[in-house]
Amino acid sequence: MRIRPVRLMASGAFAASLVATACHPVQDHEPRWGKSAAAKQAADTTKAAAKVPATTVAALYPVAPPPFSDGVFPCSECHGKTDVVNRTPHPVEFHEDIVLHHDEKNRWCLDCHDAQNRDKLHLADGRLIDFTESYRLCGQCHGPTLRNWKAGEHGKRTGMWNGEKQYLLCASCHSPHSPRFTPITPKPAPIRQEAIK
Repeated sequence: MRIRPVRLMASGAFAASLVATACHPVQDHEPRWGKSAAAKQAADTTKAAAKVPATTVAALYPVAPPPFSDGVFPCSECHGKTDVVNRTPHPVEFHEDIVLHHDEKNRWCLDCHDAQNRDKLHLADGRLIDFTESYRLCGQCHGPTLRNWKAGEHGKRTGMWNGEKQYLLCASCHSPHSPRFTPITPKPAPIRQEAIK
């Protein structure tokens, strides 16, 4: 009967691990199989460190300033914290130039802009964020695009490969109120060299 070398090596490796395990003294504080308490605690610490507080998120993704139109920010120059807010979707005076083409059947201004502090945006859970963190707001609906943006596969970032980088916000390329790019008419093909006389 022939035994294949791979099977022999695998069974030999398994036997060696059993011998090594049997030869070591029993330790009451460490399990023989699975993770030890210290390893579990280290894993829990790593998981806790992975939950980055919102205050340091901005440090992870340094962004260029938001592309505000002239004269529109800070919003608190016109909107006060004590203003009575009509939360029913309606045409907004002084903002007639903003046309919402971004899930307009289900969205309205106050789904993103905070009603009490107009210089902030708010996430779905109500947490306030600066306009410099607007990518977090966009990422609530556009998760795969946010993941690609963080990895540098979507959008634009400048800087060094292994050094400081600066990311452009979603709103640097897409209007937040109408994010689809408008179609453009292609230019004619360039003249081929042999066609030039």
